[in-house]
Amino acid sequence: MAFLSRLFGGGDPPDGRADLPGRRAPMTGLSGRVVVVLALAAGPVSGCGTDPGPVCGAVVDSTGYADPVTAGNDVESELPGFAKGCDWIGFAAVTGSSESSACREDPMPIAATRTENPGDDPVVEDRVRARRITQVLPRAAGLLDCPKEGRGSDVLGALRYAVRQLSALRQPDREHRLIVFSDLLNDHGDLDVGELDLSEAARGRKIQELRDARLLPDLSGYAVVVHGFVRAKKSDPDRFPLLESFWRAAFEAAGTSSVDLL
Repeated sequence: MAFLSRLFGGGDPPDGRADLPGRRAPMTGLSGRVVVVLALAAGPVSGCGTDPGPVCGAVVDSTGYADPVTAGNDVESELPGFAKGCDWIGFAAVTGSSESSACREDPMPIAATRTENPGDDPVVEDRVRARRITQVLPRAAGLLDCPKEGRGSDVLGALRYAVRQLSALRQPDREHRLIVFSDLLNDHGDLDVGELDLSEAARGRKIQELRDARLLPDLSGYAVVVHGFVRAKKSDPDRFPLLESFWRAAFEAAGTSSVDLL
């Protein structure tokens, strides 16, 4: 699937994806698909003239979720508005080997840094934010096209990777937000939701097993919104309510302040 070509009308996206700062072109010949990103952007985020804004992350699923055209539509319609309220954003890709994926994008500031706006000029702040917001969508959308890596869909690995990125900027006075574009059909490692016993007791045991094995990400205080989860309802309507209960309980066990499964 070549979502970026559809999004930008063929050829390279505006300014050329290969020229985006920190872009690492996907390696060919790999077996799997997912990505995650982490590396501090140059200079601290200032949030000039205002209280510190949210530190954010975007997780993009390049496995089965990415096949329908609706996946690209989700990212295109939901991400810019989400990112607009953030001071900083990191990226992670869901592949069959999410934490070690070679397909990744570097995190970036959205607010002006102190170097860029030493006088806390709101006009400069707005100009920097407007420019940076245009860079967020191509970076995230590119993760939909990650080459195949490993087997299955490692959603938990991508969430853990995203949290490690954001942990570098965690501060008590900052909000933390995570937007996830995925159907959450994890079938990698110790969690295969397709084979999972979804009875109430079994759900609880599995979540405790994941917690004890340190496989749940530390999402303490995070507000999480998931786009694409509803597709699981269409593929398996009888299991969907139980699967939703499992993921809500899993996110709660991971410490989220709120979670929306859309």
